[in-house]
Formats: sequence, structure tokens, C-alpha cells
Amino acid sequence: MSRDENAGRGRRRSGGRGAKNAAAEATSAVKQLPRGSVKNQITPIEPLSADQIETIHHASLKVLSDVGMEVLGDDAKAVFKAAGVTVNPDSNLIKFDPAFIEETIKTAPSTFKLHARNPERTVTFGEGHIHFCPVASAPNTTDADGGRRQGNQEDFRNLTRLIQSLNCMAFIPGYPVEPTDIDRRTRHLEAMRDFSFLTDMAFHNYSLGPQRTADGLALARIVRGGISEEQFCAEPSLMTIVNTNSPLKLDSPMGHGIIEHAKHGQITVVTPFTLAGAMAPVTLAGALVQQNAEFLVGLALAQCAKPGAPVIYGGFTSNVDMKSGAPAFGTPEYVKAVQAGGQLTRRYGVPYRSSGVCAANIPDAQAAWETQMSLWATMTGGADMVMHAAGWMEGGLSASFEKMVIDADMIQMLQSYMQPIEVSEATLGLDAIADVGPGGHFFGTPQTMERFDTAFYAPMLSDWRNYETWSEDGSRTAYERANTLYKQLLSEYEEPAIDPALKDAVNDFVDRRIAEGGSFDDD
Repeated sequence: MSRDENAGRGRRRSGGRGAKNAAAEATSAVKQLPRGSVKNQITPIEPLSADQIETIHHASLKVLSDVGMEVLGDDAKAVFKAAGVTVNPDSNLIKFDPAFIEETIKTAPSTFKLHARNPERTVTFGEGHIHFCPVASAPNTTDADGGRRQGNQEDFRNLTRLIQSLNCMAFIPGYPVEPTDIDRRTRHLEAMRDFSFLTDMAFHNYSLGPQRTADGLALARIVRGGISEEQFCAEPSLMTIVNTNSPLKLDSPMGHGIIEHAKHGQITVVTPFTLAGAMAPVTLAGALVQQNAEFLVGLALAQCAKPGAPVIYGGFTSNVDMKSGAPAFGTPEYVKAVQAGGQLTRRYGVPYRSSGVCAANIPDAQAAWETQMSLWATMTGGADMVMHAAGWMEGGLSASFEKMVIDADMIQMLQSYMQPIEVSEATLGLDAIADVGPGGHFFGTPQTMERFDTAFYAPMLSDWRNYETWSEDGSRTAYERANTLYKQLLSEYEEPAIDPALKDAVNDFVDRRIAEGGSFDDD
């Protein structure tokens, strides 16, 4: 579908969408929990003692003071210099005084919101909320029908529609798959236009150069209804993920992204990519020290650019397969690193980003157990944001349509698990127990009948029928059922309502910037 066709389709459906969508949700056979914020009621698991956390913290400061970190980009060095950091004009290596780092930590906020164009999709970081997000930045996509293929705009749009259709997805943290058939100079413009129209969630801006960063900031303001710069700075409406170039290097585009998003009050997720045994020490303690040191430099840069700028601690420490050197995810080491990262984050009082990841190449049993391990770690580690929670395959090299809905069912089970057990006169069931007595059953009691539809979690994908019924229905595997399910969700998809004037403003901006040539940051 072309952009013009897509825009026209959105205009035709914008009026009266709410009633139609409500009817679709009421009649759909897809079992989903309602949209809305989920609070994590689980007490975090802490594999490290308080003394060990302090040891890692001080070791991180020692790395930054004795070894230092390379900071590329004149703007980042200028920000640090203005804050009193000693910067050698002939070197990119900066060594940081521990007292300086400690001071910058104090100004980072512990809670803030990410505002969406639909206020009901605005999310809060901190305060115990946990937000699950889809796969991001995969170069390939896959499904049972078309196999594995290079990312393209059609798959990008369909994955975006699927994300919008899944109630457990909170916001867009990046391209679900890279639409490589769009010119790289204008790709970010077309992608953010699709996010603006195909979803009503908040979305992400890649920090890949000044022009792309500026375009994302400008478009986010337009999507919020053309709000003032003052309101935009006070109401974060855009997120960027900044990956340090581990070990101990911050590239120029990433540093620029931190600065510009901080100056405009927008959210930066600073995420070192510390694979133990490859880009970080082979020991978990050493990898955590390096992850922490690199994060603290990103946090310091944001706070120097604008004290109080919203920053999220991004943890992504895992290990490599020592035989092949390939990244491994969903491992015991990954789980411990996620939980320990949560401890470090709580020490600094900022929100925490982790990931639901796996190294499997197809949505098989390995994919399920590794993703389950990862997702369980994020819940027990106290993550506020769970990136790559649905659809991630091959260590991030592929986005799977089928796995997107498989993971969504798993996420819903975790969301249901996090709800506290209600203990009240109504739930204790004393009348039902007295009515049934010894040797009876509870199928027909008033308590059971009143809760017939709501007593237990109803899965989207799991098949709980007996063998004979399942066999008579075609003996379909979970993978086959997932293929049917994602297609059903796409067939039921409706574009979210959008004001026609806002849609025109987005189109005018994107079309103008494309006509100007888009971004030449990477030329």
C-alpha cells in the first residue's frame, strides 16, 4: 500500500472509529487483557548484597577516573568542558572525577511520563509500572509463509499494525524491522509518519545524526498537536535509545542525541552493549562494572546538557557462546545480570530498561524457554521498560510475526501473574464450601457461575483442549496457530482515529523534508 493510499485509508476511517473498534473487540475471538498500565507487585530478586552493589559502583567510578572513556564529538566534549570536566583538545579520552559523577546522579529524575498523541496511551516510568515493548531494529523479518527476508516497508507497516493491535504493547521503541527498500536519507521520515498514523502510541527517534534527531523532535511536537516548545520540554513525548560503543566509547551521533534530547526535555535510554567475554570482561561482576561506568557517562552528559533531563538506565549485559563468539540470550548469566542491573538502577533512583530476548533462529522450544527466562528476569529485576519483549529472533537479527503473538501471550500471563491475590469475604468461598460439602464439586455453585468468564486467565494462543479434540481439529502446533492468530489480528486492525488537521500537518512536514533531501548525516 502506498503512503497516499494509506493516508486516504486513514481519513476514511477516522470518523466513528471508536464505536467500530469497540464492537470489533467485543466480537473478536482473540483473548486479550485490556489495555492499561500494569504495576509490578513482585518484590525484586537481588542476587547481590548492598555491599556488593557499592563495590561495583565504586569500581565503575575508578574505571572512569583511572581509565576514562572516549567521547567523540565536539559538542559532547564542549558540554563536559562547560561543566568543569578537564577535556584535552588533542584527545577524545576523558577521565572523570568521581565527585563530578556523583553530583550528576543527584539531578536525574526518578519518575516521568512519555506522552502519546492519544492521552490514554501515555505511560509513566517509575512508581512501579512495567511496560512491555516490541522488537526493534531487526534487519530481517520472517513468517511461515514468506520465510526469512530483508526488511521492507510492507512488513514494517504490518508489524506496526500488529503492535497497535496487541493490548500488551506499551509504545514503539524503534523500527520493528528496518524498511531497507526506503532510501536511507528519508527512511526515518517515512517510518515516523507510519508510526504517527498506524498507531496512537508514543514512539522512538534514532540518534543517528543531527538532521535525524532534529526531524524526530520536530515531528513529535507536531504529533502532539503542535504544542509549544515550552510544553514539549515539560512533557516528554519522544524517546531515543543510545548505545555506547563498548568498551568505553561514546560515538559522536549518540552523544549528540543525548544532548539534544536532554535540552528538549525528551527521554534518553543509555544502554551499553556489554557482552561478557567479547565487549566486556568475561566475569559478570566485571561486565556489570563496565556497563555501569558507560551508563554513568551517558547520564552525566544528559544532566550537564540540562539538569533534570529524563534518563533511563539501559541494561543489556549478557554473555557470548565461548565456542562460536555468538551472543547468547536468555541464559542464567543474563538473568543474574538483569536482576543485578535493577539493583544498580534503584541505587541511582532512575527508571530501568531491560529486554526480553533469545538467540533461537525459529520460534521453537528454545525460543520459548530463552524468552521466558528473559521476561521473567525483567519482572523479577524490577524493569520499568522491557524492550524487544515480543517478536525478537536470532539475537535481534530478525523480527518474527508468529513470535510476536507467541510472546504477547506469554507477556499477558506475566501481567496476570503480577496482579495480587484478592483475599476478601467474597473470595474466601466459605458459602460455596458449605453448600458443596464433602465429596461434591464446585462447577455449578453461584460463586463459580458469577466468575465463569473472569476467574482465570484466558490465553490468546495456548490450546488447552484434550488430545482427541486437538487432533480432530488438525493437530496444529503453536507455531501454526500463531500464524493464523497474527493474520486474524491484522484482518481486524483499524487505524486509530486522528484529527485530519494533525494528519495534514504530519504529511506537510514529512513531504517537505523529503523534498529537501531528508538526512545527509551519514554521507
